[in-house]
Amino acid sequence: MGKLLSLLARDNSSDCCGPKSSYDIFLDFENAQPTNGELEVYKEVNEVLEKSDKILEEIQIYKGAGREIREAISDPSPDAQQRAWQVVLPLVESLKNCYEHSLELERIVPKLLGQLVGGKLNPTQHLETQQALVKQLAEILEFVLKFDEYKMKTPAIQNDFSYYRRTVSRQRMEFTDQTIISTELANRMSLFYAHATPMLKVLSEATSKFVHDNANDVENTTETIGTMAKVCLRMLEKDKLLSQIEREETHLLVLRVMVGLVILYDHVHPDGVFVRSSHVDVKGCVKLLQAQPPIKAEPLLNALRYTTKHLNEENTPKNIKNLLAA
Repeated sequence: MGKLLSLLARDNSSDCCGPKSSYDIFLDFENAQPTNGELEVYKEVNEVLEKSDKILEEIQIYKGAGREIREAISDPSPDAQQRAWQVVLPLVESLKNCYEHSLELERIVPKLLGQLVGGKLNPTQHLETQQALVKQLAEILEFVLKFDEYKMKTPAIQNDFSYYRRTVSRQRMEFTDQTIISTELANRMSLFYAHATPMLKVLSEATSKFVHDNANDVENTTETIGTMAKVCLRMLEKDKLLSQIEREETHLLVLRVMVGLVILYDHVHPDGVFVRSSHVDVKGCVKLLQAQPPIKAEPLLNALRYTTKHLNEENTPKNIKNLLAA
């Protein structure tokens, strides 16, 4: 808490030239490169991130087997059953790939956090000196938000997987030897896809486990998440920092990352992100989002409304609730 108070004290300090903020840092999400000391973890995280685009593409273009399943239910003939099965099988393979990618994220997140918190550096110094790893954390957050957004828009995922499991459990069809996952894996996948935001759940639980396993880094972890959220907010608020962003997609990345950090903080910190003692300027983040074009802002505002953990609790300030309800 002492380090946090010192950061906040510096944030509110001023000199002859006006306010001077310890959060006025430019995070180079476009060109950051790892140092030699970061290279091992960077390469390992990068191997996982390289698969993320393919996973997002699989979930984004997921069409489902609704028509074939309805036909198989209304027509119990072997031909109708076979047609549905042949359509469902590659879809289940795709869902398996997505689930396995979540396990890779679960494995890699603690390693990344281990580099970004603790030690002799405070959160601001970590962000300034380890920008390549910060960029990777940003890319993970962006992936999580995008995946969960696509998943929530695709109810066919759970319908298809339920049909697959029912078909396998009957054990009467000649083609059930084509099953591609074990019963144990099917059970775990079912739990994964039953959650409204499965990748966020994986990320928040991996972060919480890291905090639990590294008791000395509890304060540093939540403070680092909160500090990074404040830095993203400042980058988007201040023209001098904003002008250094070269590409429009990077601007949208910073918006998504800011929101992802707010949500992650809310899931990991015991008191959540909305309490007055929070390290995050939630009001500032929401107002910034509301100033963006609706096509950019609305999905992210909805993420704050529906995927945070503590918004509807009694101790959440009414002004925050009203602001998000607007």
